[in-house]
Amino acid sequence: MSESNGSGGASFVGERGPRPGAAGNGAGRPTGAGRHDGRLVSTVPETPERLGATATRAPRPAWERRYAWTVIGSDLLALTLSLSLGMWMGPGDNATTPYTSRWMALVIFVGFVVAIVACRAWDSRILGSGSEEYSRLTRAVLNSSVTLGMAALAFQVASVRPWVFLIIPLAGFLALCGRYALRKPLHRRRLHGSCLRPVLAVGDRDFIADLVERTRRDMHYGWWVSAACTPGGLETSVAGVPVVGDLDSVSRVALSGDYGVIAVAPAEGWTPLRLHRLSWDIEGCGAELVVHPGLMEISGPRLHVTPVDGLPLLRLTEPTFTGIPRLVKTGMDVIGAFLLIMLLTPLFVAAYLAVRSDGGPGLFRQTRVGRDGQHFRMIKFRTMVTDAERLRCRLAEDNEGSGPLFKMRSDPRVTPVGVVLRRYSIDELPQLFNVLLGSMSLVGPRPPLPDEVASYARDAQRKLLVKPGLTGLWQISGRSDLSWDESVRLDLRYVENWSLALDALILWKTVKAVIHGDGAY
Repeated sequence: MSESNGSGGASFVGERGPRPGAAGNGAGRPTGAGRHDGRLVSTVPETPERLGATATRAPRPAWERRYAWTVIGSDLLALTLSLSLGMWMGPGDNATTPYTSRWMALVIFVGFVVAIVACRAWDSRILGSGSEEYSRLTRAVLNSSVTLGMAALAFQVASVRPWVFLIIPLAGFLALCGRYALRKPLHRRRLHGSCLRPVLAVGDRDFIADLVERTRRDMHYGWWVSAACTPGGLETSVAGVPVVGDLDSVSRVALSGDYGVIAVAPAEGWTPLRLHRLSWDIEGCGAELVVHPGLMEISGPRLHVTPVDGLPLLRLTEPTFTGIPRLVKTGMDVIGAFLLIMLLTPLFVAAYLAVRSDGGPGLFRQTRVGRDGQHFRMIKFRTMVTDAERLRCRLAEDNEGSGPLFKMRSDPRVTPVGVVLRRYSIDELPQLFNVLLGSMSLVGPRPPLPDEVASYARDAQRKLLVKPGLTGLWQISGRSDLSWDESVRLDLRYVENWSLALDALILWKTVKAVIHGDGAY
């Protein structure tokens, strides 16, 4: 069935799947679920032979196959264009080499494709969402460059240098740009309920409700919880999702072929043996089994699997903010802040003069709390009247902020110039000087006020392990529209999972957030 939401995009996402909250049989629950004595159970036949035999693999959705082939075509096109440039440039500075440009291009083409396959950069499960897709493609580019460079060194082929240092990186860059461009129409379709992978959630009510909320909040990832299995299986629904059985029904429901993901969380009655048997039962059916480790907001380099006599244990390392990564981050902060100040000097001057037009000071200085609880003076362009702090007491009853934050969507203290500065976050630019002096970072948690820190619970205190940032997850996720709990959750996610790659991603998304101005008031 074709989709007509008017969002446009490539043809690989023209197929509409069931909308989130809708059922595969049109009756409010997925196919394979029935009702028996007031209790939802699976109607898939209960046969030991079915559970003991190899399951029949359900075909991948047509949109997923088309998208995967489109990504492959985009990568090969990027590689072909780059190699064409290399052939046009000629064999290089070593005319006596036995390798011609044509043969070099053929070798690189084959090697690049082999590297992509080896790094599983064409795995359909990671295409279209998350940073893993870009990470695998980057590893493939590095592996192919290093391999070609080592081979050239072994055979003393000097003419390979432009291919290693220019052509292959260019192919990788073009491939990354192509994948980014392909994501945009896919994400638009997902926001309209198409091109989503149905998820069977298994666990208690809290886990299912949390997973439903997260998948609805992050539709770009491509999951929607279409059904659930709970320990008792007595509920009709959880968070609007139909309950189709209890823990004993998971295998039978999963084998119905209606789900692309089986998400399992620890629950009463759920044992390691039961999980092991579930993994056996669904082998070959095409569904992906994911297990919630019970560690909220922690992922990436801090998680490691350590086997003890065959028993896989999840090892959690402490967050590290020292060593070479920290030195690199500090260097990026100083260099980035200096370059931005030089580049934006005309904007600084214009904003300062505009703020000064009402006769008040151009800059506003305020005490904030930085790393390890150290106080510093944060500077920004003044966006309020000069007696704003005194007027705040009169507006306490109109506070729209949550927790210790004071926020008003239509704050009467904000000047007309301040409205414009806040809309595009220009008022925050003087904080680049704080970054240059070392009290702040380009990326980090929101810099809190001392009275906010005084009311912090233990979880919020962890924000002080790192320097506050000019931008952060809070900046690209809604800013002032966020609740206090949501703001703390995002700051903690950053602290617990900090990496240079995460900083780069936040900086990239900050540009879009500033242009749109969502949550800026």
